Amino acid sequence: MPGDQKAHRDFERIAFLSSGTPEADQAMAALAPRYDNVAAEDADVIVALGGDGLMLQTLHRFMGSGMPIYGMNRGSVGFLMNEYRDTGLRERLAAAHASTVHPLIMRARTQSGEEITARAINEVSLLRQSFQAAKMRLSVDGTERMRELVADGVLIATPAGSTAYNFSVNGPIVPLGAPLVALTPISAFRPRHWRGALLSNTARVAIDILEPEKRPVNAVADHFETKNVMRVEISMDHAMGLVLLHDPGHSLDERILREQFGA
Repeated sequence: MPGDQKAHRDFERIAFLSSGTPEADQAMAALAPRYDNVAAEDADVIVALGGDGLMLQTLHRFMGSGMPIYGMNRGSVGFLMNEYRDTGLRERLAAAHASTVHPLIMRARTQSGEEITARAINEVSLLRQSFQAAKMRLSVDGTERMRELVADGVLIATPAGSTAYNFSVNGPIVPLGAPLVALTPISAFRPRHWRGALLSNTARVAIDILEPEKRPVNAVADHFETKNVMRVEISMDHAMGLVLLHDPGHSLDERILREQFGA
């Protein structure tokens, strides 16, 4: 289960990654020589310099490695990042709290019969590919729960991702430690007033596309997109843990809680 705890690790060898923006590159130039930048494969910790997009890319890159990631915001929103400072980094790392999150695993079958697997830290979303609304059938743990959803799409979000796309389409914010995922429609037309569901994070969700030739649908796992899907199965990968480091008082738990109160 996701949680927030003191990191309790020594981070002597630091690898810095930049998003490539001028602000991030300037930070890289200031920090790398000061803290003896090492190659990622030799590091104890990755320090990502950029925004949330870089953080997601970094988490995907090091997925399965157990490598902790500490981000400093050189982007715009920076929800997953810490405040940028060019001093006291080792002390901040030593005092950091670790949040462990688990990704979703998406298994999609396309109209051509191709089987595709991808993981998502924020959400898996299914989106209409044409001017016509998508028609989808929803099942949970092998039981049909909605015979036909007519909508622009539908998404499943992790607690860590519930404040992102999910929240923008009026989905619920899920506390990081809650054993839940959010199933949220995107501009639902029928049933008109359906707002989605909160499901156990052990649930297996299957989405079948109805009329796929007439109403084609894409599936997106974070930044990985698959076109013309026929069926998509989504579940949480509890065997895969991703470690984010945050300064005390600014943990991922705390940030999600603040979002619930509009702070």
